[in-house]
Amino acid sequence: MDISKIIGEIIEALDKKDEMREEALRITREIVRLSGDVIKALHRKNFDLAEERLRKAEELVRSLKQLLEAHPDIYYTGYVQTAHQEFVEATLFYCYLKGIEFPSPKELEVPEGDYALGLGDLIGELRRHVLLSILEENLDEAERTYRTMEHIYEEIMRLDYPKGVVNVRQKQDSARKLVERTLEDLTRAKLTKKLEDKIGEVLKR
Repeated sequence: MDISKIIGEIIEALDKKDEMREEALRITREIVRLSGDVIKALHRKNFDLAEERLRKAEELVRSLKQLLEAHPDIYYTGYVQTAHQEFVEATLFYCYLKGIEFPSPKELEVPEGDYALGLGDLIGELRRHVLLSILEENLDEAERTYRTMEHIYEEIMRLDYPKGVVNVRQKQDSARKLVERTLEDLTRAKLTKKLEDKIGEVLKR
């Protein structure tokens, strides 16, 4: 085959791949944006807005998978992984606050590695929820959430794989620090509450 014809076919194929890549970038940016909106809305207890944004993100995650079905080299790249990670984090945080069982990677239609990374990031949002609960003087909710953080941390520590399989080590290290700091904050809050209660009893007498 003439080299000019070969190059022409290569250009045609790569042009299509580049168009698909650009569309994938657009979709992933929107997934990240919507997932961030979900988390912000949840911390403000605006569940209606969170559910609306989450539904849109779910649709985009499915459309992204369909778009890149024949292009795994794009589907398993960093920016797609980041979008999945943010989506998983937002979904699991929503499920936690609503008391819903966590969906699996298959149910969310995301790769297992991306799900694991999103689960690691969930610990950060749970810590924020603990701190907000402490500010609201809801120590029971703060402790319940801390126990969930601790359990998730213990579970993700079971993921002992090299970076080439899933780059979860950084998430594990970060999770450990967050769990330790949250325990300190919760312990301090409970001790303060006990002290306030005792002072209150003394004043009543």
